[in-house]
Amino acid sequence: MNSKHTVEERFLRYVQIDTTADPNSTTFPSSMIQKDLGKVLVEELKAIGIKDAYMDEWGYVFGTIPSNTEKEVPTICFCSHMDTAPDCSGTHIKPIVHRNWDGSPIVLPDDSSQVITVEQHPYLRSKIGDDIITASGLTLLGADDKAGVAIIMDLAKQLTDNPSIKHGDIRILFTPDEEIGRGVDKLDMNKLNADYGYTLDGGPLGEIEDETFSADAVKVTIHGISAHPGYAKGKMINAIKIASEFVHELPKDKWSPETTENREGFVHPTSIEGSLEKATVSFIIRDHDTKKLQEYEATLEGLIQRVIEQHPGTRYEFEVTEQYRNMKEVLKDLPFVTDYAVQAMKNAGITPKESIIRGGTDGSRLSFMGLPCPNIFTGEMAIHSKHEYVSVQDMEKAVSTLVELVQIWEQHEK
Repeated sequence: MNSKHTVEERFLRYVQIDTTADPNSTTFPSSMIQKDLGKVLVEELKAIGIKDAYMDEWGYVFGTIPSNTEKEVPTICFCSHMDTAPDCSGTHIKPIVHRNWDGSPIVLPDDSSQVITVEQHPYLRSKIGDDIITASGLTLLGADDKAGVAIIMDLAKQLTDNPSIKHGDIRILFTPDEEIGRGVDKLDMNKLNADYGYTLDGGPLGEIEDETFSADAVKVTIHGISAHPGYAKGKMINAIKIASEFVHELPKDKWSPETTENREGFVHPTSIEGSLEKATVSFIIRDHDTKKLQEYEATLEGLIQRVIEQHPGTRYEFEVTEQYRNMKEVLKDLPFVTDYAVQAMKNAGITPKESIIRGGTDGSRLSFMGLPCPNIFTGEMAIHSKHEYVSVQDMEKAVSTLVELVQIWEQHEK
């Protein structure tokens, strides 16, 4: 290819635009600052030559790299999210490039207590000699998922600069609010108009993921009995105390994120709030086997029933909300979508690593919306934390993988 990689330069600019999602907001996107990055991306896509690039009212950015082949080829979408997680500050991010990193501890200058070491982050052992980008110690970096955004933007540049690379129509999609589970809530699939897709939101070099958790949310509302505390004997039943008893009944050696790994699921209380009269405990329920969600939920409801029975006159409500489902349920019938990505990595000189996600991506929901959508590596690591980092070389290899991937799809007509 004649075009020089632009992924590092783009990434360094994008992460400095604050796009933190707001889980407490009722707007869409949840924070209007996400559109600030969307506007930049639209202008840059147009400058590259993507004539139809635009951002819709909801903050989704669309664009098309037109087919340059006479073959009838499926339309492929590459997708990344623009928002960053609210778990750690994403305001005033100062990215730092550690050139030709020598393996020594990386002390982040704005908070010297933040030190990135290979002992804490074993993946870094394989990155000695790479150019490592970190934040400055006060914020996350935003590689999740601006690494993916920069990779797709660099791909667009590579393909428009090199018409000898044959490909079908390629749709670009950048989404808001993935980090708070709303990433495709307002997405119009007719606007997207693609046959198959790939999210660029994975971690280590060579990782390809086509299996995620299935996920539900549960809200347990407990209704106590209020009374004046000076005259409460035999009358008051405190909802906060019942909620505490309920949480205490959760298993200590299983069911939780801190006691599970691989394909093991969990029941995770994420918040507890309330007053004497009413208290609410919120949970996320996760497992790779969708059927197990109902088993967890039945057991959880059994716990609150037993606790409530000990407090006559009180009651509870148990509300389940579906969040997303395991993309494998769709992709198992379309194995070639993952296989092509595996072959693309091999063609690019990368060893593929098929793995599972103990979480979800936009691709989880997109797969069930008619766009089968595995997840490809970007190099983003230690996400949602001040230790977040990414290797420039990993991002460049992701671009090379996508260049190979579009050519593989071009060889397979509809």
